[in-house]
Amino acid sequence: MKTKELICIVCPNGCQLEADIIEGKEATVTDIRGSRCDKGIPWAEQEIMSPMRTIASNVAVEGGDFPLVSVRTDSPIPLECIMDVMREIKALRLKAPVSIGDHLIKNPAGTTCNIIATRNVNPVK
Repeated sequence: MKTKELICIVCPNGCQLEADIIEGKEATVTDIRGSRCDKGIPWAEQEIMSPMRTIASNVAVEGGDFPLVSVRTDSPIPLECIMDVMREIKALRLKAPVSIGDHLIKNPAGTTCNIIATRNVNPVK
């Protein structure tokens, strides 16, 4: 058995958690201690078993009033997919106009998220 220390990021408390883990082909969490709210334990289990992240980045825009548009995933993705998703974001080139909420890449790297625009970029007049 192994004990892993985590700092919970779900709420402002920032609880220091300790999780007891049985390592194997798939880790098994046997106990989690230190959470001061009911959100810490499920977060720690997910962080150990299947960590998820969101991505925020920028994409080049041609002919716009801004040279870049900010983008993000519309839902968390598995941690191990980040580099593949970022490669697809980095390869993307857009032409103005781009609107907030535009779906720019659907299911990048086979994930279930979409890459969406988070700002407007208008065409240069």
